[in-house]
Amino acid sequence: MGAALKWLGGVLLAVIALPLAIAMVLLAVLVPPINQELEPKPCNYGAGGTMVAGGWTVPMGEPYQLRSPFGMRMHPIYHEWRMHQGQDIISTVSTSSPILAVHAGVVTWASYGTSDAGNNVNIDHGGGVVTRYMHLKTITVTVGQQVTTGQQIGIEGTTGASTGEHLHFEYREGADPAQHTSGTPVDPVAALASKGIVWDGSPGGPDPTTATSPQLLALTQTAAPGTGEGGIGFALPEPGEPRYVSLHNVPIQPSAEIRGYYDQAAAASGLPWTLLAGIGMEETEQGTNIIPHPAGARGIMQFLPSTWAEEGRDGNGDGVADIDNPADSIMSAAFYLVKNGAKNGPAGVKAALRVYNPRDFYLNDVLYYAKAYGSGLVLGGQANCQPASGVIGDPSLPPLTPERVQQMFAWARARVGLPYQLGANGPDAYDCSSYTQATFASIGISVPRTAREQRDWLARGNGYRVQPGQEQPGDLVFTNTWLGPDTVGHVMMVYDPATHTSLEEASKGAGFYHYDVYANHHIYEIWRVGNLADHPAN
Repeated sequence: MGAALKWLGGVLLAVIALPLAIAMVLLAVLVPPINQELEPKPCNYGAGGTMVAGGWTVPMGEPYQLRSPFGMRMHPIYHEWRMHQGQDIISTVSTSSPILAVHAGVVTWASYGTSDAGNNVNIDHGGGVVTRYMHLKTITVTVGQQVTTGQQIGIEGTTGASTGEHLHFEYREGADPAQHTSGTPVDPVAALASKGIVWDGSPGGPDPTTATSPQLLALTQTAAPGTGEGGIGFALPEPGEPRYVSLHNVPIQPSAEIRGYYDQAAAASGLPWTLLAGIGMEETEQGTNIIPHPAGARGIMQFLPSTWAEEGRDGNGDGVADIDNPADSIMSAAFYLVKNGAKNGPAGVKAALRVYNPRDFYLNDVLYYAKAYGSGLVLGGQANCQPASGVIGDPSLPPLTPERVQQMFAWARARVGLPYQLGANGPDAYDCSSYTQATFASIGISVPRTAREQRDWLARGNGYRVQPGQEQPGDLVFTNTWLGPDTVGHVMMVYDPATHTSLEEASKGAGFYHYDVYANHHIYEIWRVGNLADHPAN
């Protein structure tokens, strides 16, 4: 009997030990060693035309997955074959994603509907196109309200005939709200794909070509001295010699309409409106002197038809890129400059202007006019990281080794005292984010250029958020400053957690400060960088 029990105990121990052994093997595979340098996660998703294209966007404000496509299906509640007239979409990060208008239009319904639809919103986009958003938890618009692309209209929910939080999204054609006809449903994924939307799981957002909020437009203006801790870009270069047109034609102010187009293009491209106005003044005196060009150039920004065929954009959301339309011409000029390197520092601005027109005097004329209009900042950094709010990164990452932290501190300490200069990238001056970027580059880690993008790059999975009081040397602290309460504008490196000492580039120059002075700010986040290998951030 004792032998039998001993044998049985051995079997039981073996049975218990086997899953434990498997778990330990899996743990060894899944959890990287503390000193292992990991591959960074790229950021080139979502932005740059996938989440917003041609005045359209996806209806989810958070990363998402597509579920239950358009077409016949077995209904999950009624258990019978029915036509599924839309596309189900579910947030992958929460159960309360903001639901967004996919295009500008007028709200024609905003209430609880049938028992199937639950809380739902209908938007008339004109031309017989209506979109419907069902099962909402809450509705944030009213009937008759004009909405813009990416504007929040409600929150993801499960009202009506629903088995869980999601959005049922419909796209209908041939609708006539005045006659109370709902139109014919078509596959919404295909319908928006035909308008340039890539359904890649990236969150939607507002259309930058129609963004006119004071906060967004303020990004193109020059920061007051000592307030631009964000490292968001660089100042336009000074005009030089020779000049030609600007010696004879004094700068004139654009009309309110043209100025509005400059503002929209500036907000979309990250270029100051003054640079675009400089071109408009040089080329056509703000559209007041458009004369036939010997080479056939047309429009306020004087595009050759051959160039327009490649670079023309729809700037006013009417679906047409018209070379003679000032909104389209100005928007196209902005992105033509960006394409040719205008965001790659002051030298990049000059190089882009030379592509626009290679004459020696041209870039100096344009920069002279831009300065007369107030100059401004070129917004830097295009990492295209856009994690949803609430993302905490990847807590399974091993942190930087103490040796790497001390190595980067040695580099940063050697540059204490260097002056602060907004937009500077060293070696004689830095702003907060370029100082941080260069410090991490000293240990072989490439991070994005701006403070905002550095935080989002970490949230993408290259680091993880820690709570105040748990910080360690080498962690990064982000806060809001002059860009407004909801935008990261400053970054600091934790140097000594015991005394809350930071090593940072601030308005008084690179040195030691105290990061906890920002503890009461709307944004006060501490992030730990993973032990990443040396690869470019993108």
